[in-house]
Amino acid sequence: MHAQAVEYFLGLQDRICAGLEEVDGQEKFREDRWERDGGGGGRTRVLVEGGVFEKAGVNFSEVYGEMSPEFAKQLPGEGTHFTATGISLVLHPRNPFVPTVHANFRYLTKGERGWFGGGADLTPFYPFKQDVVAFHRVWKEVCERHAPTVNYQEMKKACDDYFYLPHRKEARGVGGIFFDYLDGDRDKLFAFVRDCGDAFLRSYVPIVQRRKETPYNSRHKNFQEYRRGRYVEFNLIYDRGTVFGLKTGGRIESILMSLPLHAQWWYDYRPEPGSPEAVLTEYWLQPRDWANEPLEA
Repeated sequence: MHAQAVEYFLGLQDRICAGLEEVDGQEKFREDRWERDGGGGGRTRVLVEGGVFEKAGVNFSEVYGEMSPEFAKQLPGEGTHFTATGISLVLHPRNPFVPTVHANFRYLTKGERGWFGGGADLTPFYPFKQDVVAFHRVWKEVCERHAPTVNYQEMKKACDDYFYLPHRKEARGVGGIFFDYLDGDRDKLFAFVRDCGDAFLRSYVPIVQRRKETPYNSRHKNFQEYRRGRYVEFNLIYDRGTVFGLKTGGRIESILMSLPLHAQWWYDYRPEPGSPEAVLTEYWLQPRDWANEPLEA
């Protein structure tokens, strides 16, 4: 299964990067191949200052070796030997009306245990219902094609619960799906993960195409960078992928490629009541059954 996952994730990285370069229309991904002390390595691809993407990263990794006994206790399985392979991506668009997006899909083993993890979630700054509903419907349809092996509502709730900043008491974005420690019939689960990976571009690219030419001003840009600060806080404090990479001696530049090129932290910011900036947290960042909402502009 590990070898099959490696082959699939390598191809998926190629396809996603090609699709994003086409959408960006200006820049290409820079590729860095790296090796990990202790076993394995990866391909990190980053696009910076493009026509659409201010910063976009699409990582592939295949690592293996020994983890510390302390960290090993936090994961299923016996012993300290592990293998891990997967793809992880974060896209930070230039236009504040185009949402940031994250996705990752991975396969890990520890001792005799093996499991899949991953998901996809959307982080808009000035949301459109059409975009939010369409994004969630793609992931619902993927999950339903693989029922009862997987359950959409469980993965949707797991996403809402996971991408949440307890110290801010707010969600990072509008969610999507999230799953971890997914074990059972590995052939069926791998088919589900492949379907997820293949669905990513169609979940996101239409949103980019609809919004990338939307006019914006400095107020919109400043708010986007302020909200990006929340993204940074989550990834540095709570993100399991960041923690796993740091605890297993991963490449720092690849681990932190998820951080935006520009972000801001304002002191005691309070949006004007009724403004789009206030409505983001009051309405859009509250968990909802978006996939079953009426699809409208």
